[in-house]
Amino acid sequence: MQMEQTFSIIKPDGVKRNLIGKILSYFEDNGLKIVAIKICHVSEEQIRKLYIEHTEKAFFPEVLEFMKSAPVCMQILEGENSVLKNRSIMGDTDPKAAPKGTIRGDLASSIEANLVHGAATLADAQREISIFFPEWKNR
Repeated sequence: MQMEQTFSIIKPDGVKRNLIGKILSYFEDNGLKIVAIKICHVSEEQIRKLYIEHTEKAFFPEVLEFMKSAPVCMQILEGENSVLKNRSIMGDTDPKAAPKGTIRGDLASSIEANLVHGAATLADAQREISIFFPEWKNR
């Protein structure tokens, strides 16, 4: 098993629904350590960098407006195989397909309002951390 860091966001719907603490407990209860955290509004530039592979897709304008609609809570999570573990904890993007016991299976209301974002790969995690936690670079 490899110790690694990953990146996660509690999206505006999770912040608006006052689910930050509940969602963070899923990470901690499953062996991930929160090593950095902040709550803030994200800029259009940051959102475009985060979702670079989606910027030309028809649904991107809605994603952009949604992510700018309220503050988000961002975390750097650390643990053994943290990228895969976080993906498992989040559950399927579609809450109807996400198993009970996952964030989306237990708490999300729709594909569009699915509460969380998590890096898909270790390379994505490193890139996303650099976007939102540039000060973390040399740690």
